Amino acid sequence: MDALLSNLALGLTVALSWNGLFYCFLGVFLGTLVGVLPGIGIMATLAMLMPITFHLEPTLALIMLSGIYYGASYGGSTASILMNLPGTATSAVTGLDGYPMAQQGRAGQALFMTAIASFVGSLFGVILLAGFSVPLSRVALRFGPHEYVALMLLGLIAASVIGSGRSLRSLISVSLGLALGLIGLDLNSGVPRFTFGQTVLFDGLPLVAVAIGLFGLPEIIASSGSKTVPRVQEGKIRLRDMLPTREDWKRSAMPMVRGSGIGGFFGALPGTGGLVATFVSYAVERRVSKHPEEFGKGAIEGVAAPEAANNSAVQSAFIPTLSLGIPGDPVMAIMLGVMMVHGIIPGPTVIQDRPDLFWGLIVSFIIGNLMLLVLNLPLVGMWVKILKIPYNLLFPVIVAFTCIGIYSVNYQIVDIFVLLGFGFLGLGMRALKFEVAPLLLGFVLGPMIEEYFRRALIVSRGDIGSFFDRPIAGTILAITFAILVWAIGSKLFAAFRARGRREVQTDG
Repeated sequence: MDALLSNLALGLTVALSWNGLFYCFLGVFLGTLVGVLPGIGIMATLAMLMPITFHLEPTLALIMLSGIYYGASYGGSTASILMNLPGTATSAVTGLDGYPMAQQGRAGQALFMTAIASFVGSLFGVILLAGFSVPLSRVALRFGPHEYVALMLLGLIAASVIGSGRSLRSLISVSLGLALGLIGLDLNSGVPRFTFGQTVLFDGLPLVAVAIGLFGLPEIIASSGSKTVPRVQEGKIRLRDMLPTREDWKRSAMPMVRGSGIGGFFGALPGTGGLVATFVSYAVERRVSKHPEEFGKGAIEGVAAPEAANNSAVQSAFIPTLSLGIPGDPVMAIMLGVMMVHGIIPGPTVIQDRPDLFWGLIVSFIIGNLMLLVLNLPLVGMWVKILKIPYNLLFPVIVAFTCIGIYSVNYQIVDIFVLLGFGFLGLGMRALKFEVAPLLLGFVLGPMIEEYFRRALIVSRGDIGSFFDRPIAGTILAITFAILVWAIGSKLFAAFRARGRREVQTDG
């Protein structure tokens, strides 16, 4: 306990410094500002605002990026409640009952409860993060390259196929991401790979341009195609009209607790995260509710539980990322990429070597969520005004700032072309119903898997069977293989069943 208090005191000195507070506030504000735009979503917001953090000291950069993350998460829920235009699937769950509440003139109560549930869920997730990361990192310090390869493969496969609904397409996306991660100089031999003689590609493709191209541009293009701006369901959203009734508090308290627990559990598992947590928490609340018929028509439990689950999952997703260096979802992959850009090797050594970064980040989570709570309740009116700006005026400005941000990272014009190329790739993948998130995961994790795989082969003198001689690595690989077989097998089984039904109908 003394060690934990000492570490939290260290984190407080970092997070409560003027710079820490300023960049935390900036991250939360900008994240909400961009995240509130309908259709943009968390990934696009993170990708577009990521270049701003590259010129900061690593701790401050991660504090700001984290602020952008949960700011965007809250902003997405605002658009979902007021306009029924969620930027992400997690926001869509909130909108199931949030938008009907707005139609009934209770938008203020829905937004207020969203802010409270987000804070409660985040607080629970931070407690889990502070409690479990250090013990887990101590165990991880005993891992060798074999175990890391197995863990990364598990994270990659699980995050790609679980919850996506399109397993085979996701696996193709992962493979494409792994192939793109090979571009650049071979770290061992120094031989250029797939660079076509272009020296600008020796360091590989720029992560920022790839991420924004895949997530940011397609979202903007898809949203700008809409000819009319949807009507905002404002209702009474003055601050004094936002306060929930006693009945609202009573009905929301336990859903928030249950949602936080569900989110904390699923967030720490690779491949599940906020999406599965929000759906599970919504389903649980509907099942345990005394009034299940009200769900989908404006039940406040349907807003409180998914929001608490989502934000709890957001925080607990940092557990494997910070303690093992294994991202559980694409958002954590971006965080990992930013750490590598700043020269920080993600994994258990971060906690040992950079306690100021780790504990400063944890304390900043609490401060950032507190800022989110204090800021967003009085600023709801401003977010509503932003939602009314016509897209033809708003989106060109966002694209212009995005290009400037990308160019400012390396001062290379080729990064803009990479952005455009991946923008078209992302658009094409959306049109063909391919997941782009697994591609980014493969792109970030590919070089790391290759490096640890080579190291494992050197240690074992080229014996590939050594992966199965080690109990932990062998078990993790067996689980990974089982998930892979399940993903492919279930799709093939479904295809055979559908074919059988068609044949029966034809014969009939």
